[in-house]
Amino acid sequence: MFYVQRDAHGKLSRVEAEAFAEATDTLLADNVEIQEWFTSQTALRSLEQLRQSDLEMIRVLDDLIQLLVEKGVITVTDLPQAALAKLTGRTQARESLGSASARLINDEETPLI
Repeated sequence: MFYVQRDAHGKLSRVEAEAFAEATDTLLADNVEIQEWFTSQTALRSLEQLRQSDLEMIRVLDDLIQLLVEKGVITVTDLPQAALAKLTGRTQARESLGSASARLINDEETPLI
């Protein structure tokens, strides 16, 4: 059995295995609403993991592009204008944070642009 709280529209807003003060109802584990709740919560956790991974990958790609430019494999003019504008904005934002907080991966990196 699960203890549940519903929102103003009657939809589940919280589900717990243990009783809690705001619980307004109880539902059995085989209830369709309970199963949909846990399915959606699993999907939400997966989406959050992907979102966090995306944020981490952005920094990796920043550093990779910078490394390719430094090694002469590509030049900044090889990049599409939209990509260059975004990279320039990110570089400026990182620089405005200061050297200590802007250097997350490599303390010896130089600005891309």
